[in-house]
Amino acid sequence: MSLAERQTKLDRCHALPLSRQCKVLAVSRSSAYRPSVVVNDTDMDLIRKLDALHLRHPFKDSRRLRADIWDDYGLRVNRKCA
Repeated sequence: MSLAERQTKLDRCHALPLSRQCKVLAVSRSSAYRPSVVVNDTDMDLIRKLDALHLRHPFKDSRRLRADIWDDYGLRVNRKCA
């Protein structure tokens, strides 16, 4: 059973405590309490481009990668957020 399937089996209204359910299903407790974040397509595209740049130039820091994103793709982003 995949992790996503096990996470759907968690039930907050069940008599068994949520921490015990997590232990039985081998799911981390933090994933049971915090909702998953959905990443939109624009952000995923930026992440892929940054990954490709970082694989080519692993020695570059965030400022230099930001400059490369600006130069290579014309995307105006800052160091912390798109």
